[in-house]
Amino acid sequence: MPDTLDPEIASRLKRDDHGLVAAIVQQHDTGEVLMLGWMDDEALRRTLTTGRVTFWSRSRGEYWRKGDTSGHQQYVKSVAIDCDGDALLVRVDQVGAACHTGERTCFLAGGDLPAVVGSRPEVAP
Repeated sequence: MPDTLDPEIASRLKRDDHGLVAAIVQQHDTGEVLMLGWMDDEALRRTLTTGRVTFWSRSRGEYWRKGDTSGHQQYVKSVAIDCDGDALLVRVDQVGAACHTGERTCFLAGGDLPAVVGSRPEVAP
């Protein structure tokens, strides 16, 4: 296992002022969006090389591997980088809840916001 992130991958990342990239986590077989976490180069290296998702905790200032304390592991199925290099899509096989609240997804726990629902204009045949 390499000690550092592949330089070719690292060069494609656009990090924030803290050296982090947003990582959107999605259930691989259903497309359900589970959570958003943050990765630096080391967290991404661990995720790419171990088969388990590792994040950087902004509040604790340390690495954490999803599920080590809760038992709700995330097993990596694929990792993609977006066109701008400022976000990652991590497709996983989620065991149990993804959210620290105990919900399957962090977006259930957060809830819907009031939004006007748009419709595309009808196109004449």
